Amino acid sequence: MPVLFYVHRVKKVCRLKSSVSFLTRPDRPNLAYHKLKGRNPGIIFLPGLNSNMNGQKAIALEDFCNSLGHAFIRFDYTGCGSSNGNIEECTIGKWRKDVLSILDELTDGPQILVGSSLGGWLMLHAAMARPDKVAALVGVAIAADHLVTTFNRLPIEAQKEIEEKGEWKLPTKHSEEGYYSLTYDFIREAENHCVLNSPIPVTCPIRLIHGMKDDDVPWQISMQVADRVLSKDVDVILRKVGQHRMSEMEDTKLLVNTIDDLIDKLTTLA
Repeated sequence: MPVLFYVHRVKKVCRLKSSVSFLTRPDRPNLAYHKLKGRNPGIIFLPGLNSNMNGQKAIALEDFCNSLGHAFIRFDYTGCGSSNGNIEECTIGKWRKDVLSILDELTDGPQILVGSSLGGWLMLHAAMARPDKVAALVGVAIAADHLVTTFNRLPIEAQKEIEEKGEWKLPTKHSEEGYYSLTYDFIREAENHCVLNSPIPVTCPIRLIHGMKDDDVPWQISMQVADRVLSKDVDVILRKVGQHRMSEMEDTKLLVNTIDDLIDKLTTLA
């Protein structure tokens, strides 16, 4: 794989012009996605909270897969981006089902899941639910349990106020309002999907990339995940100057090279 050639191209972050497709589901909102046909292992990008499939990492990975000839899918969760549904009614459980729908309906053969932030939490659930299909995981600033942990660390008075109002304004610099609005019910439901309190039954190769300057999700969470998963093939890669979105040129190069190495590993094993 000509990684150096690809990295040169990524400086322009080539956005492939393509129409959005929709995965229709009889019992759930339709999901917007873009699929690039190619060989396996395929790559699926799982965006973070309040993000969508048109982010820089997703587009860069699509360009990478296109240059390599591998299959790739990027998509929007229910209520996000171009997908149908009301985000105020969404839960971690519903988004988990979204990921499984993408896996079950749009892919054949082994897949590498690349989860950014909250997407990293969801990719763990997908790997537990579809161990025969998920061949490897790559987490970028993985946010396993993070929303629940952050909420539970608030003073009791603050938690009660959020319960009474039914809304939690989670501070963030990634929103014009300066916060993400989450319902109290969202947090309560998310507790059902926490994974760090017990061993995580995922045995495939796992790579966890995290910036040590991440002000949103502590890099220590990547260490916790590495400790909890049953897989023995786990690498944690810390970038000293990396921030939450890991969107600098060197961050993208690291992500691409990490996935490229995993593809080589899986191809060799096959």
